[in-house]
Amino acid sequence: MKHMFKVALATAASTLRGWQGMVTEPAAVQPDKPLKLYEFEGCPYCRLVRETLTELSLDADIYPCPKGGQRFRPQVVAQGGKAQFPFLVDDNTDVALYESADIIEYLYRTYAKRPVPLRVKAALPQAVSSLANSALGFGAGNKARKSMQPEQMLTLYSFEASPFCRPVREVLCELEIAYHLVNLGKEQFADMGVNGVHAALGEYNPVKGGKREQFMAKTNKMMVPYLEDPNTGKAMFESKAIVAYLLETYGA
Repeated sequence: MKHMFKVALATAASTLRGWQGMVTEPAAVQPDKPLKLYEFEGCPYCRLVRETLTELSLDADIYPCPKGGQRFRPQVVAQGGKAQFPFLVDDNTDVALYESADIIEYLYRTYAKRPVPLRVKAALPQAVSSLANSALGFGAGNKARKSMQPEQMLTLYSFEASPFCRPVREVLCELEIAYHLVNLGKEQFADMGVNGVHAALGEYNPVKGGKREQFMAKTNKMMVPYLEDPNTGKAMFESKAIVAYLLETYGA
């Protein structure tokens, strides 16, 4: 499937979801140890959890578990007793949870210190729209491909609703490549719009002390996705280039 067509489908999917997983209201408490999320990109219930991670500005280590995958699925069965996704492991509290609704409730209660918003609690509409969202992916991010496993975990700077980030996450999932997800949800009105639009309206100033300010200090640019691979020393923007790099470097 052509890359820009996939981006267009991802845009339609995020629109269908009302662009949940875009704007962040950071959690009151940030975990000391990384959260671990076992999931796969094409799963509609996993998306609900990933949206919450973005909206709470919580980072996580992502362990992709596509259908037919053998790399991380056995770990879920060993820890939880069944191959069901999403599966969250929090080493900060020794908690391990299945069920997207339970995981979301836990994240809000433990880290946000506030109730789950009503729009997130609306279980049936959420599930239906998320199922339709996954359908627009036409199976991408569902099934494992043969791949080589990196020695060190990659890092992906992203936010869930970004249509440019979704194709990258799909390939990472299919290749069963674990990665540290840094969520860079939009923190203010000036962040809204396609990459570069806010800059065209005047000098862009990220929120002081926010994650986007830290990211800009690192890269001199506010754009996602951004991938870092410590195995090769590669760091890069642009979703199409990142997808090509992943397939060339780790695809069998």
